[in-house]
Amino acid sequence: MRVALAQTDCALGDVEANLDTAREQTKRAATQGADLVVFPELSLHGYHLGALERDTSLTTDDPRLLALTTPDGPDVLVGLHEHTSLRAYNTSAYYSGGRLHHAHRKLYLPNYLAWEERKHVSPGQHLRAYDLPGDHGRAATLVCNDAWQPVLPWLAVQDGAEVIVVPTNSAASLDPEAMDTGLYWDTLLSYTARMLQCWVVFVNRVGNENGASFWGGSRVVDPRGAVVAQAPKWEPGLVTVDIDVHEARRSRRAVPLVAEARLGLIEREVRRLIDEGGDS
Repeated sequence: MRVALAQTDCALGDVEANLDTAREQTKRAATQGADLVVFPELSLHGYHLGALERDTSLTTDDPRLLALTTPDGPDVLVGLHEHTSLRAYNTSAYYSGGRLHHAHRKLYLPNYLAWEERKHVSPGQHLRAYDLPGDHGRAATLVCNDAWQPVLPWLAVQDGAEVIVVPTNSAASLDPEAMDTGLYWDTLLSYTARMLQCWVVFVNRVGNENGASFWGGSRVVDPRGAVVAQAPKWEPGLVTVDIDVHEARRSRRAVPLVAEARLGLIEREVRRLIDEGGDS
């Protein structure tokens, strides 16, 4: 499977301009034989939704989104501010052959320092792995901060994911002494891939927006924790890489780190924590 990492900048609130970027990058990726093009979190809208004077959210069945893919072109995973009749979500949607294949609504919304997502979107309520079209194995999407919650990548793998796709808007830290975001991601991506024996496809944006500087550094990490392809930092880039999705399966059979899930044990202990006053 050939994956293209579309490390893009975007114009805050300018959906048409950002759609043009998505179309252009998808065409470029198609000439390189890509099966899937992955864009960053909120790539069609920009991150700082609270700075917009009007609502620019979209439904996942918007014809412009469906038209990003064709039966003979690559699949596309794109980030959007999703509109429903009641709520809005930070969603990454997977399109294939002119149809919506899967949509993941971000589950864990940062609400600290300069990040105030909970003011503008609601948290998703489901995590599901999904079959990749064309017999390319099984994947799951985790949007940015979702990947920082250790239980979510584990759950995705227990649902059969061999590839975890992580669209991201990660900016340079406002306080590097307190948190070096680049170093955190370096450690997290390698650990997740190695310990859960899966591929990790991380796509971060670049550019400056509302005082935040997004650093890029998109990459693919193999099930041994090795970086096999990486985009530059601080500038746009399109990087394509071939991955053998089923290498994850072979790795798990050779050293079955994730095979014994003990789901009953986990259910009992989570229920106990809920009964003792935890967040249900």
